This record gives sequence, structure tokens and C-alpha cells, in this order.
Amino acid sequence: MTAPGTPPAPALLHEILDRAAELRPDRPALSQGELTLNYREFATSARRLAGRLRAAGVGRGDRVVAAAPSGPALAVLVYAASRLGAAYTLLHEQVHGAPLLHVLDDCEPRLLITEDAADRAAAGERAIAVLPLSELVEAAFPPPGSGPADPADPADLADPSGEPPASGVLAVDPVSLIYTSGTTALPKAVVSTHQQVLFAARAIQSVLGYRADDVVYCPLPLSFDYGLYQVHLSVLSGAHLWLGLPNEAGPLLLRRLAATGATVLPGVPSATEGLAWLLRRSANKLPALRLLTNTGAALSTETIAALRASLPNLRVQVMYGLTECKRATVMPPDGDLARPGSCGLPLPGTEVLAVDEDGAAVPPGEIGQLVVRGPHVMAGYWRRPELDAERFRRRDGLFPELWTGDYGWLDEDGFVYFSGRRDDLYKENGFRLSATEVEAAAHRVPGVVSAAVLPPEGRRPSVLAVVGRIEAAEALELMREQIEVYKIPRRCVVLDALPLSANGKVDRRRLAVLVAEVAA
Repeated sequence: MTAPGTPPAPALLHEILDRAAELRPDRPALSQGELTLNYREFATSARRLAGRLRAAGVGRGDRVVAAAPSGPALAVLVYAASRLGAAYTLLHEQVHGAPLLHVLDDCEPRLLITEDAADRAAAGERAIAVLPLSELVEAAFPPPGSGPADPADPADLADPSGEPPASGVLAVDPVSLIYTSGTTALPKAVVSTHQQVLFAARAIQSVLGYRADDVVYCPLPLSFDYGLYQVHLSVLSGAHLWLGLPNEAGPLLLRRLAATGATVLPGVPSATEGLAWLLRRSANKLPALRLLTNTGAALSTETIAALRASLPNLRVQVMYGLTECKRATVMPPDGDLARPGSCGLPLPGTEVLAVDEDGAAVPPGEIGQLVVRGPHVMAGYWRRPELDAERFRRRDGLFPELWTGDYGWLDEDGFVYFSGRRDDLYKENGFRLSATEVEAAAHRVPGVVSAAVLPPEGRRPSVLAVVGRIEAAEALELMREQIEVYKIPRRCVVLDALPLSANGKVDRRRLAVLVAEVAA
């Protein structure tokens, strides 16, 4: 029960920003390039932008789609849409043409934010209002002299239109639609409510422990939910979030981490592997960096060891998650040292089971489909009842649980071990194999920095692609020490780098082209 006089906990997404502005008005909140906002300015911009969205016809229950580069304006948009009871969708800046038209036809937004002329024309043909990104930026960050005279005055936080914030918004109302790909032909949108987003963010924060004196450097696009939640985690903790720019990779990333005094880095394997390589050759050891998180794929033991050698104070927390529940498990700091291969424990207040085909929990150590239960399981897919029935199931009429389509096992203490995704399982020589399991074994081979598996296709057998200081034949031979011989791909190619998607994950289509070129 809340103590008398204590403000109620925020129930709507934008309320966590309002609370942060009350508690830490002058603390730096959000930066990119030369722009830095404190928490008061961040909240002011969100309320100001809410007024601009309302003037464009956006209201409770509407959808707002932004196809634009990541930046402070998109972070502000998230909370502005929340204030109006609207749901936002952030798309990568490279989403144009047919992929964007699919989103527009699927979610039927009230407003599209983009600078692309062809996309604006397509929206107009669908009677969708359009707001150029430049106007969004101007609305969120007006030139000096055109905003509130005194931002410190709470009265000045009202929308320019003078209208009060939208009333009637509930914690169970949708606040975001995040489009995710998978085994289906077209991306589908995961619907998240205020209640689910806040539970997930608070649960993740409780185990990662971002601090008010942290500087979180985010090189990930906000269209990637891993990047997006860095905004929420920073607001909850009062940390200072730096949004990276698209060209900040390699040595530039190292310099930006040093220049910003970053203490927390949310990483994906591709960026983390590059950072480890640079740190081995650089005099700049980033003494401030205290926490690295990882998700998306396994990090090689060589990469983690190199980071710890260069940064003795660094703590690593590996994680496992899906857009449908945001985060399923998080490993305690440096827990990988005691339990190599594990992706951690379920978030507080949640549960992860490994089940058989009938939904019965399997014993510890036995592989089953991973099922996630808890308030962070999202509301379902937008207008995809057939997928909802497959993935969001009810046990004894209770709250839906997420059947992930991923496979793994639990140990006696409840730590989860990921074996592979349903769509990365393949058959070769009569055996059912997991590309993820093979890749994890390759990451344990000395000299291998990163690895990816291409399942067999047509006459081509499975192929292991590796990056590192190693020969192909040597990599296959050393794999025998890490995994059963029948699971080792027949072929191995050594590449300078793995092709990556916009989110930093391996682009397997481009990888197949590279492998074919090497074979030719």
C-alpha cells in the first residue's frame, strides 16, 4: 500500500517522464550531436509535440507511424503519442516503398512522419495525414524565443493549443505497435499496452540497475526495441542517454564512448566484437564503462574475455528476449563465468518453462519449447488472430502465455539455456540440428570472433561462416572439441566480416550470396 502523501506510481508511459522531470529537472536526459536536453526540457518537448499531433488530428486510439532516422525527436514522439492515448510505430529510416505500404495498409495510421516524397504521396492516396520530419523536429524543439517563457513553471508545460492532456487513457490501452519479422511472409505488429511496457521496463531496470549518474550510450536504432527501451530505462533511472549516429561504428564508436564518458553500453555481438578488437589495439581503455548488456545472439568467449582484459571493472549481463515479451531472461552480472551458455533467470514476477508438445513442463536438463508467463507478455499481434491463437495461449483459462517457438532447457536452479529457434532448426543426414547451437559452439573455438550457420539448401550442404584468426580446416577440426561430430557443418568459410542487418543481426540472405561467391 502506498504511504500517505506518496504520489501514485506512474500508470501510463508518459507519466514516467513527467515524474523524472519533477525529480531531476536539471539533470541531463537526452543527447545527440550538439543537442542536449535536461529532464524538464525533455518533458516540455513531449507536451509541446503532443499539441502538434493533436492539431494534426491524432487522438486516443489512433496510430502514428514514423519512418525516420533515430534521434531525440523520435524519443520525444514516443511520450507525446502516449499523452494523447495514441499508439506509435517507429520504423527504420531505410523502410520505404512496398515495406512501408504494408505497414500503412496494415495499421491504418492517422499520421505518417517521413521526409520521403514518394512515401508522403502514398500516404496521401490513403487519406493519411503527413508530417515531414523537419516539422516534427521544429515542433519538439522550436527556435529560442518561440517556446514557453519559463520552462521551470509547471503551467508552461501545457500544450501550446491550451487543451488539457487527453482524458480517459487507460493502462490497458495500446501504446506501441512494433513490427517484427519471422517465419511469416510479411512483418506483423506486436501490440503493447502502457501496463505491459511499464512492467517490462521496470522489471528489466530492477536487474540491470541503471543509475542516475550513468551515461548510457545507445548505438542502436530506436526502431529496434532493444534501442527503444534504452529510452525508458534511462528515464526510469534518471540516467543520461546518448543516442549514437548511423556512422558511429568501429574506431568512431570507441572515440564516442570515451568522449561521452559512457558507463553503460547496450550491445549486439557485431558491435561488441568490433569494440573488443579495437580495445586490444588502443591506448584508450574506457575506464568509465562499467556495464555491457548483450542480446540478439551469443557472444564468443574470446570476445568477452578480451573485454574483461581491457576493462577490469566491466560487468557483463547477457539476456534473452523477444519482441512479444520484450525480455524473458537476464543473467546476473558476470553470471556467464559460473554458468557458461546460460542466458539467465526470468525477470522478477515472471516465469519461463520448457514444455513438451502437450504443454507439460519437462524435467530440468530436458529440451522443450520455451514458454514465457507474466505481465510482460504483450497483448498479441495487430489483426492477426490466427497467429495470436498459435503463440498466445491460455493455460486453464488464465492470462495468455507466450509460446516462443524457441527451444531450450532449464537447470535445477531455474537458469535458462537457449538451444535454438524454431525457424533455425534444420535436418541434415537424418539429424535434426540447431543453427544456434552450432554457432554457439563455434564461438567457443579459440580464434573465432563471430560465426553464423547457413542451413543446407538444395544441393548445398550446411556451411559455417566464421570471422577470426583461423583457417577454415582448423575451425572445423577444433569444433570437434565443442560439439558432436554429426552436428558440425561439412563446409567452413572464413570471411572478413559477417553481413549485418540494420539492427546489427546477421543478414543470412546476404551471407548466402557471399558464401556462393567464395565457392565460385
